[in-house]
Amino acid sequence: MASPKILVFAGSTRTGALSGKLAALAAKELALADGEVTRISLADYPLPIYNGDLEEEKGIPENAVKLARLIAAQQGVFIATPEYNNSLPPLLKNAIDWVSRNKGGADGIPFRHKVFGIGSTSDGLIGGARALIDLRRVVQTGLGAILIPEKIEISRAQEAFDESGALVAEGPAKLLRTLCRHLVDLSRRLA
Repeated sequence: MASPKILVFAGSTRTGALSGKLAALAAKELALADGEVTRISLADYPLPIYNGDLEEEKGIPENAVKLARLIAAQQGVFIATPEYNNSLPPLLKNAIDWVSRNKGGADGIPFRHKVFGIGSTSDGLIGGARALIDLRRVVQTGLGAILIPEKIEISRAQEAFDESGALVAEGPAKLLRTLCRHLVDLSRRLA
């Protein structure tokens, strides 16, 4: 069977973002699990803050259309998110909101029936768990995507990665490998 296409991105574009480190490591693990990985930065798809009036006046921004087409061409998606004020960062939520507006045409609804894996990073003790609760709700309920049950929460993330970008502790490293294998396997089966 062909390798499933998996898109990977972080919910932060800040230089040195901990969620970016998790996204990079997930991309490596997904490739090792036989995924055909595309890693992007949301910085390459700048979007205005979602506003229904703006959409009605100017339509869906070209970057939202490009991102929707990219997602539609994948079998799976991995999102690594930071936690901002106990929830998702506005950059990530805004990108999801704009992409979700792409509902017609040959591409259809870009998120529906895609397999998602999610992870979070936080410099606190609970590893972004509250952000994952909201991301899970948005991805599964709001977008109609398929969400694998495994998730990864990296607490004290500023200390969790070594200089090469690998996770220092074996427990989270093993969990990430398992999550990535399941994401690839389910993406392949549902392709």
